[in-house]
Amino acid sequence: MTTLTPGANAAVNPGTLSVTVSYSPVPGADLDVSAFLLSESGKVRGDNDLCFFGQQSVSDGAVKLVESAPGRAVFSLNLEAIDAAIQKVALTATIYENKAQFSSFAPLKLLVTGGIEAPIPTQGMQETALILGEFYRRQGVWKFRCVAQGFAGGLAPLAEHFGVEIATAAPAANPVPAITPAPPAPARTVNLSKVTLDKQRPTISLAKKDGDFGEIKINLNWNRAPQNSGGGFFASLLGKSGGIDLDVGCLYEMENGRKGAVQALGNAFGNFVDEPFLQLMGDDRTGSVSDGEWLRVNGKEWRKMRRVLVYAFIYEGAPNWQATDGVITLYIPGEPPIEVRLSEEGGNKGMCAIALLENVGGSVKVNRKVEFFKGHSDMDKAFDWGMRWAAGSK
Repeated sequence: MTTLTPGANAAVNPGTLSVTVSYSPVPGADLDVSAFLLSESGKVRGDNDLCFFGQQSVSDGAVKLVESAPGRAVFSLNLEAIDAAIQKVALTATIYENKAQFSSFAPLKLLVTGGIEAPIPTQGMQETALILGEFYRRQGVWKFRCVAQGFAGGLAPLAEHFGVEIATAAPAANPVPAITPAPPAPARTVNLSKVTLDKQRPTISLAKKDGDFGEIKINLNWNRAPQNSGGGFFASLLGKSGGIDLDVGCLYEMENGRKGAVQALGNAFGNFVDEPFLQLMGDDRTGSVSDGEWLRVNGKEWRKMRRVLVYAFIYEGAPNWQATDGVITLYIPGEPPIEVRLSEEGGNKGMCAIALLENVGGSVKVNRKVEFFKGHSDMDKAFDWGMRWAAGSK
C-alpha cells in the first residue's frame, strides 16, 4: 500500500479505477463529495464537467458517482475514456450549508485502485470545503496527487476556484451556485445546492414559463450494508440473515380524473410516454443496488397531472424506518435537488407517505408529508384518493 501525504503523488494504473472516500459522519452535518473535470486552464467547461449527487454520470459514463451514503462515497473513473481536453479530475468535499467545520470530522481517507491511500488530515481545519485529491495527466500518463486544500466559506469559493459563477438571487430567494461555461460553449447551468424539506420548511414551488419540466427523477435510497457483513445492515434490523424489501411507489390523479398507482407490487410499473406519464425503473428487493430505486415523471406532460403522492413501503421485514435512514430525492432539470428524509420512527406501520406533488397553476408544488400508515387503504383514505384496494404480490 502506498500512502500519500498532502502534496505527494503516485502513478495510477490505466483504465477504470475505483476511488472510495470514507469518513466518520457527524450528526447534523451532511458531507457531499463531488468530482470536477478540469481543462488545461484549471476550469470546468460546462455542466457536463461536474459529477455530484445531482448528476451522477458525466463524460459519457467515464466518471460516475456509483455510491453515496453516510460515511462513504465511491467514484468510478475510466481514465482512458475521458475527453482529451480534460487534464485533471479533482475530488472535493463540502459540508452542506456550512453546518460544521472539517475540524469536527475525524480524518478522511481516499483509497484508489492499485493500492494507493491518501489520509486527509482535519485537525484544526476551520474550512467547510476542500479539495481532497486530483488525477492529472503528465506526459500522457495519469497520476494521482493528495491535495487536502481547504476553502473558508464553503461551497461558493470552492466553486469559483473551478470556474463556477455564483448566481445573484433576489433578496427573497436562496443563492444558487451554477455552472457558467466559458465561450464558445453554449450557456447552460447546473445547480449545486440542494433543498431539504423538513418540519420548518415543508413546501417548495417550482415554475416553468413553458410548463415543460423535462424528465423528473425521484430516487429512494437508504443505508447500504457493509461488505462481507454476514447478512448485511438490514439483517440487523430484522434479527435474521435476510434483507428488507423497501419499495418506492406513487399514487397519481390526472386532470381528466383518472387515478391509479405505480409500484412493483402488482407489477404496476406505469408508462413514461403515455398516461399516467409515470414509470418505476426496476425493483431493488435487497438494497444491494447503490442507486436505490427510481421513479420517472414525464414533466413535459405535467399540465395533464393533478397530483402525485410519493410513498415507500416495506414489502418484507419488520418496520424500522428510523434505522433505514431513508431519503427521497427529486431531481428536476435546472432546479436544485429536493430531498425529504424519513426521520421519524413510524412505529409498526409499514407504509410512509413521503411527499405530495401538486399541480398548482402549472407549477410543481412539493409538500413534505412523512406520515405513516398500516397499508395502502389507510393512506388512500387519509389523502382522499378514493380507490379500491385488494391484496397483491410481485
